[in-house]
Amino acid sequence: MEVAFVGRSNAGKSSSINTLCDNKTLAKISKTPGRTRLVNYFALDEKRRLVDLPGYGFAKVPLAVKEEWQKLMGKYLEQTDVLRGLVIIMDIRHPFKEFDLQMLDWCQHFGLPAHILLTKADKLKRGAQNTALLQCKKLLKTEGYDASIQIFSSLDKIGLEQLVNKLNEWLELPATAKTHEQA
Repeated sequence: MEVAFVGRSNAGKSSSINTLCDNKTLAKISKTPGRTRLVNYFALDEKRRLVDLPGYGFAKVPLAVKEEWQKLMGKYLEQTDVLRGLVIIMDIRHPFKEFDLQMLDWCQHFGLPAHILLTKADKLKRGAQNTALLQCKKLLKTEGYDASIQIFSSLDKIGLEQLVNKLNEWLELPATAKTHEQA
């Protein structure tokens, strides 16, 4: 069983995986967009893996490299039969860019569960975080997307338990205790 992490370059995919696994060096991170260039698998146990896919959108690499990443990612998403869900990473300050919406469309088309992480929440005050979350929920409803969504910060570990519970559900692992964030 696999859960894949996708999102724009530099949105925080690798940082989210590192925070989730409590290992700062598991997935390579960089301030330069486009460092994840392969499909990276992280085994949780013999039956379950997290998958870090190359970012889409902005990255300072040649167009041919970007196109190769898109093919690689598309091939993985279309040909895997063990994918249980897609975690779509979006910077809370810049959500729902064109490729993010394409990922949601893809999930809808294939009936694949999607969970959105609004990352880098630590860059906003709490009120602005909540406003952004409400606006995003409204957009999901208006556009008819069936996806769960949450605020997340790798730095402050905001939303970590909520993410763990979502992944446990998808990967058929026991849930952790319910937090006030989920109530």
